[in-house]
Amino acid sequence: MPHLENMVLCREPQVSTLQSLFGERHHFSFPSIFIYGHTASGKTYVTQTLLKTLELPHVFVNCVESFTLRLLLEKILNKLSHLSSSEEGCSTEITCETFNDFVRLFKQVTKAECLKDQTVYIVLDKAEYLRDMEANLLPGFLRLQELTGRNVTVIFLSEIIWEKFRPNTGCFEPFVLYFPDYSIGNLQKILSHDHPPEYSSDFYAAYINILLGVFYTVCRDLKELRHLAVLNFPKYCEPVVKGEASERDTRKLWRNIEPHLKKAMQTVYLREISSSQWEKLQKDDTDPGQLKGLSAYTHVELPYYSKFILIAAYLASYNPARTDKRFFLKHHGKIKKTSFLKKHEKTSNHLLGPKPFPLDRLLAILYSIVDSRVAPTANIFSQITSLVTLQLLTLVGHDDQLEGPKYKCTVSLDFIRAVARTVNFDIIKYLYDFL
Repeated sequence: MPHLENMVLCREPQVSTLQSLFGERHHFSFPSIFIYGHTASGKTYVTQTLLKTLELPHVFVNCVESFTLRLLLEKILNKLSHLSSSEEGCSTEITCETFNDFVRLFKQVTKAECLKDQTVYIVLDKAEYLRDMEANLLPGFLRLQELTGRNVTVIFLSEIIWEKFRPNTGCFEPFVLYFPDYSIGNLQKILSHDHPPEYSSDFYAAYINILLGVFYTVCRDLKELRHLAVLNFPKYCEPVVKGEASERDTRKLWRNIEPHLKKAMQTVYLREISSSQWEKLQKDDTDPGQLKGLSAYTHVELPYYSKFILIAAYLASYNPARTDKRFFLKHHGKIKKTSFLKKHEKTSNHLLGPKPFPLDRLLAILYSIVDSRVAPTANIFSQITSLVTLQLLTLVGHDDQLEGPKYKCTVSLDFIRAVARTVNFDIIKYLYDFL
């Protein structure tokens, strides 16, 4: 089908497989189809486009929105009811509490003439959330054709493999279809297909080639790359609009766009700033870090004790060990001023970056800055491990077997201040190196 090939690019094998599974409208199709692949691999788009283009009766339900059994079953039944009603607004809302009621009501809804001799398709997007619902739900959907005696196919769309779905008690095995990640050639073809009508396809393809050369190593998500392509294209064609370069002058166009793509590298996936903020940033030629975006607030959402662990790690990384007694003991006695670093030495110490510190020093500082009594439980150690996993702390190895592991704090002072504000902690008085 030429029209379908123009709508769905670089997914010809998957489209061909699905078309063969669907068959004729009146034929019984496969009872259940499980489609999986990474995010932005075209699963939802291909399935929806194929069903709409072939004009097959179907309902599409997102399991994130329908997060309970009742919401999910009622949404399926009500969409089928609206699909089968001959006049708009004549169908009433259906209520359904259990899967047994769903099977009974499904038989009633699919008795309509327009659904009688056709395969009905139920598409469940984000199907991995079904595992958190009732235990009989997934096996029931897999055997829905058998339980209802109707010509129905359930299509599961998920980002995880079928082996993580399969119930221990055994169930009907679906037909499994894998959507692989797009290659760089696929991404080039898909993104180039979206070129603006006022520019030639070759000009836009050259821009996409430059964009992928910068971002492909760090981002292969089609949605993010498409967002970046739209966001940065006005800056790429700016010399052409001003008459300073032609569409074939790729070297001059590259020199113009290169610094702006480097700035955009800081906001890949994070979406720290909106499109309007990004346009303002490009006009003013300012640093993206000066604009407070969403991550300026979300990055401090850590567990309660993890925040204090991170603050303690920062203090241990930038304060000399000999200052611990002065800052963290109530009765430390007199300390001579000559024992501290001079002003220029403090600055140079900060510029050298964070210093490694042992685990026992981290825990000692943690116990002194937390108001309540904290026991060295497995929960505390697991939160330290989580901070290492999040790359907020770095495990730098062991200097010797007796001393144990050493860590370094990898976040900035602004980050620590933002974390400290969420727990009303006054960090300034402990930052000797920055006073």
